[in-house]
Amino acid sequence: MFTILVCDDEKEIVDAIEIYLVQEGFRVLKAYDGEEALEILKKEEIHLLILDLMMPKMDGIHAIMKIREDSSIPIIVLSAKTQDADKILGLNLGADDYVGKPFNPLELLARVKSQIRRYTNFGTAPESVPSEQVYSTGGLVINDDRKEVTVDGEIVKLTRIEYNILLFLVKNKGKVFSIDQIYEQIWKEDAFGADNTVTVHIRHIREKIEIDPKNPKYLKVIWGIGYKVEKL
Repeated sequence: MFTILVCDDEKEIVDAIEIYLVQEGFRVLKAYDGEEALEILKKEEIHLLILDLMMPKMDGIHAIMKIREDSSIPIIVLSAKTQDADKILGLNLGADDYVGKPFNPLELLARVKSQIRRYTNFGTAPESVPSEQVYSTGGLVINDDRKEVTVDGEIVKLTRIEYNILLFLVKNKGKVFSIDQIYEQIWKEDAFGADNTVTVHIRHIREKIEIDPKNPKYLKVIWGIGYKVEKL
């Protein structure tokens, strides 16, 4: 069972988050300021921390700085401070994700699950935590056991072919593949007249995983050669 520490000075928010997490099978510990969270982290095996920024005694920023001195557990910042500068500061100090208040509980759950999967896949979780077949680059995560794709915690719906193309490229992130190589890998047949078929599927994938498909972050075209998924 994964243990999640929820730290916020608003008891109602902590209790509400606990309800959703427990329903999903997580064990939940609660803290109401940064100092209390640090004490719990010293005594308990925590797999993920949900942390508010504005709290008494020790705020979330200073708590993140202390935690990152000796721990790499995933940290999701949950805060009413939603300005870009606040988000950037939290992420630069070592937070893994940032959710603004008010928040959608289902979105928070999706982000929690995404961070837990990445934490497990990177080999930093305790040995007792079961590992799944998860491939990722930046905020793009593919759980091949569940056939699930998420981008920044949001589930993305792909067709079978789109999924197979993206999985192949993410497994080989940083490597460039020609249209013919992609076609032969996915369709398992000679790439005769494959250009349009692969190009259309690539376009559809971009429309689903990229914030700006015309200026993609993940799925890049290398003009005259082919495509690759960026190693982030």
